[in-house]
Amino acid sequence: MKPAAFAYHRAHDVADAVGLLSDLAGRGREPKAIAGGQSLMPMMSFRLARPSDLVDLGRLRDLPGMTDIAHAGSALAVGAMTTHRQVELARLGPGFAVLSEAMRYVGHLPIRSRGTVGGSLVHGDATAEWCMLALLLDAVIVAEGPNGRREIPAGEMFYGFYATAVEADEVVTEIRFTRAAPKAALTEFSRRAGDFATVAAAVSLEARADGSLEGGRVVLGGVAPAPLRIPEAEAVLADGAPEPELFAECGRAAAEAIEPRSDAQGSADYRRALTRTLVARSLGQAWEKGTSGSEAAAAGGQGWQGGGR
Repeated sequence: MKPAAFAYHRAHDVADAVGLLSDLAGRGREPKAIAGGQSLMPMMSFRLARPSDLVDLGRLRDLPGMTDIAHAGSALAVGAMTTHRQVELARLGPGFAVLSEAMRYVGHLPIRSRGTVGGSLVHGDATAEWCMLALLLDAVIVAEGPNGRREIPAGEMFYGFYATAVEADEVVTEIRFTRAAPKAALTEFSRRAGDFATVAAAVSLEARADGSLEGGRVVLGGVAPAPLRIPEAEAVLADGAPEPELFAECGRAAAEAIEPRSDAQGSADYRRALTRTLVARSLGQAWEKGTSGSEAAAAGGQGWQGGGR
């Protein structure tokens, strides 16, 4: 299908974009900002989205900071117009390496080369890797609007199906990941490489000097209208021993805590089964990071297989 008719506007800077969006919304229009267009345009082609106006943010790539990736103390700042591919190729250090590693799951190379970090977060797909990573690493989404600049914690960002806290007249300019996680991993399953995930799991582990676990974090995608942290599964990891049995128990706890939907991609029971497997697999991969060969073997690391596709 072809998209429904819309008016096209090209913003020259952030203030211009905010002004256009605010003016159009104030006149009863339904504008949408478009960055890489890799999520919005397919929805428009299927007429699942029918914006009256598109405000093109393409020229914002040339503005200082909009495509920068930089460490700021213990945090990592990523410009909203940064592409998935730029993150995939970046050297982010061990605390944020999971961001680069997760990009291999984002569509195909042309999509990764055009799609943007900010666009993915504003789109708010429950299976999107960036939405899950934002929850995993305590991201703060910075948005500019007619009332100035505001910061949205990732925990307050996602409302439901494609619904986020970013207002229609706001433009996301930066994402700050404030929680480094050297032992973190994301895995997912889809029927074909490049498809949306049926279920995805992002996890991190916090280890003490003696090798025991202090705790961890578990985030799931594809099991609810928005990405979810699973406190029931995280409780299993507190003060546990990093062994396959514990990781499997955590996967079972995650599966029991969710109420996934059934659809053409799989039944609710199928999604629970995927959750058990992917959570355990992700935890095994996360624990292997920075762990010596002998420790990994003792923790069952040799038995964990990478990749969800």
